[in-house]
Parts: sequence; structure tokens; C-alpha cells
Amino acid sequence: MSDPETATHENSNRPLLWGRFSAVVLVLTLIGVALDQATKLWVLHGSGIPQNGPIPVLPILDFVLVWNRGISYGLFQQNSDLGRWLLAGATVVITIGLWIWSARCQSKLLAVALGFVIAGAIGNGIDRLAYGAVVDFVYFHVGTFSWYVFNLADVWIVAGVACLLYDSFANGPNSAAK
Repeated sequence: MSDPETATHENSNRPLLWGRFSAVVLVLTLIGVALDQATKLWVLHGSGIPQNGPIPVLPILDFVLVWNRGISYGLFQQNSDLGRWLLAGATVVITIGLWIWSARCQSKLLAVALGFVIAGAIGNGIDRLAYGAVVDFVYFHVGTFSWYVFNLADVWIVAGVACLLYDSFANGPNSAAK
């Protein structure tokens, strides 16, 4: 067990905003946000979906346009400006917290995971600020089974969470907290 003075000294040496893998996180974030926003701009302005409706891609996949005013899986739908700005504010606070965590991480896998989650949060946050809702457009369905509609930002978040889970199990129960 370490004494409080040693623990305080160790924490004061940890970076707050830029760390060992911050460049990895930044590059992944920028690429992820760019790809997410490019696909959403295509759906809104280049695909014809808003005017002509869904585009069948495969028997189990369509591109559609859905405005999500909530969070994942359409939870906590917000139809007021107050709700929109509260979700946008929460996104900013969470993203800052994730960035600080990424600056302190000591694992490349953890950095990649956080880069994915940050990219997804920023991508959906941009939509919320620009349009008042998140642009979702990828729709999987098989027979009568219908999966939720999502976007690339959602893919980045799910991939990041999967990496976080893998990291926490592969490296021990306390590895994600380090």
C-alpha cells in the first residue's frame, strides 16, 4: 500500500491534456469525425434520400434518413431546445473527460479505444449542434426483424467500447482504471 504523499506525487506527474498516446487519439479522432461527417453530408445533400426516400443497398441493408433527437437507440428523445442543449453540453463534458483519460493512458489499445469513442461523440455532437438532432442512416433488417438505424459515429463508439472491454478483461480487472 502506498502512502498518500507518494500517491500525490505520482498523480502530479501524470499529464492532463497531452500524453504518450495523445497523437494516436487525435489522429483517430480526426479521421473518425471526417468520415462520419462526410457520410452524413452525402446522405443529406448528395444521396437524394431526403427527397426520394430509402436506398436499398442489400436485401438486409438500406440507407434511410432518421433524425435521432435522443441518445443511443433513440433513448431520452429531446424535442425541446433545452433538451438539445443539455445533450450537447453533456457531450462536451464527456468528451473532455475522455480526452483527459486518454492523455493519461499507458496502453495503445486503450488510446485507440478512447480515440474511437471521442470521434463518435464529436461526430454526433456536431450533428446535434448543427441540426438539432443526429443524422442516422444505416438500417439493417432481416425479414420482420429490424435493427436500429445508426451512423458511423455510432460504429466508432461501439468499437471503442468493445476495445475498452477487451482491454479491461485482457489486462486484469483494474487495467481500465489505470
